[in-house]
Amino acid sequence: MLDFARQIREDFARFMMEYQFAVDEVLTKVTILREEFRHLHRYNPIEHVTSRVKSPESILEKVARRNLSPRLESIRANITDIAGIRITCAFKADTYRILDALTSQHDVRVVEIKDYIAEPKPNGYKSLHAIIEVPIFLSTGPVPVIVDVQIRTIAMDFWASLEHKIFYKYDGEVPEHLAAELSAAADAAAHLDQRMEQLHAEVHGPAGTRDSEPPAVPEIGDDLLQRLWTLNAPGAPRP
Repeated sequence: MLDFARQIREDFARFMMEYQFAVDEVLTKVTILREEFRHLHRYNPIEHVTSRVKSPESILEKVARRNLSPRLESIRANITDIAGIRITCAFKADTYRILDALTSQHDVRVVEIKDYIAEPKPNGYKSLHAIIEVPIFLSTGPVPVIVDVQIRTIAMDFWASLEHKIFYKYDGEVPEHLAAELSAAADAAAHLDQRMEQLHAEVHGPAGTRDSEPPAVPEIGDDLLQRLWTLNAPGAPRP
């Protein structure tokens, strides 16, 4: 019994470690995209990013609720939201731009994409959901791990946060009048998104165009520019 318990703990610890590494991997990808947009495109479509890995207790509660096998292979195959990343953007157009940039990377395998912005849930929920698989590289070799990525606007995120609190306060049985109010608030959030995007377009052009401020990149001095020009001149020696 002691050996069994020890092995279970070791296996589960490694299992959880893999999902944390997968979160770190995707966060690195998002950080690189964020910095690229900020420095090269002079536009930052990402407002903020959060992440989490479900606790062992939360995972096992979901296993029991769905009547799944407690074997790690079954958990890995059937539960896709153990590792989660949430990306919040200023504008709706940015959510699609970030989704395309992330899922087009060669080491990212898209498992499923659900567009709840184009087709909101009945309660008014809007967000882009992407289930992706990324490799993490351990001493024993690469391990593919599933990560749940949600991308939404600030207004969508505010609405979803409020809906989540109300849902759990009433244990899933939200009173009809509150459900109606939430639906109306979702419409108001959508209108706000549309209006703010219009205002941004009036001032800066469509979302995704360059901001007026120059990027914070290191300056190249005149002496170095002169040397580079000389080296690039026709007839300059080449290795």
